[in-house]
Amino acid sequence: MKSTLKEKLLSIAKKEIEGNDSSHDFEHAIRVLKNVEKIVVSEGGDLDILIPAALFHDVVIYPKDHPNSDNAPIESAELVAEILNNIEEFPKEKIRRVCEAIEKCSFGKDDVPDNIETKILRDADKLEATGIISIMRTFASTGQMNRPFYNPDDPFCEKRTPDSKCYGLDLFYSRLLIVPDRMYTKIAREIAVERNTFLHDFIKELKKELEC
Repeated sequence: MKSTLKEKLLSIAKKEIEGNDSSHDFEHAIRVLKNVEKIVVSEGGDLDILIPAALFHDVVIYPKDHPNSDNAPIESAELVAEILNNIEEFPKEKIRRVCEAIEKCSFGKDDVPDNIETKILRDADKLEATGIISIMRTFASTGQMNRPFYNPDDPFCEKRTPDSKCYGLDLFYSRLLIVPDRMYTKIAREIAVERNTFLHDFIKELKKELEC
């Protein structure tokens, strides 16, 4: 992708992405883009598709407990299609593939993507669900959703099924700690494994503090 087109997309994304959700703000989009660019070096992939997909994959977002939350990827894809159609120099034949990558980006998707761009976008976004950043994002969302940090009777889900809509720490067990097993690309898996060590350290320290 030409640098002028990338800069134009960055400028549009900065204006379009709302700043009222720090877990899915413009900085989140930039981090996902950086992850994409890192993965592409070893895996290949079309940056004409991946750059706008990374920048706009969460351009429409709802709190996780909002009834429209599951529709956010489709709404994001629809908005991206409109944006890209209005950029004269963007290759129109690639818009559908940008939208497809966004629509299939959600962590909860269990199907195996049939193209490398969707795999890379998913991996790049999932890297935001592990490591120090994931802890910050988890508890930012916890405050937004007004849910407790943890279940006082069983904080570490030792005797119950995790329920991340009710307790912040539960997201570690339903999502963050399993990220390495959900990766498609070798480099993303290696990064996720390294970052996951910090999550285990966090849990260990929290157990000590709660035992005091």
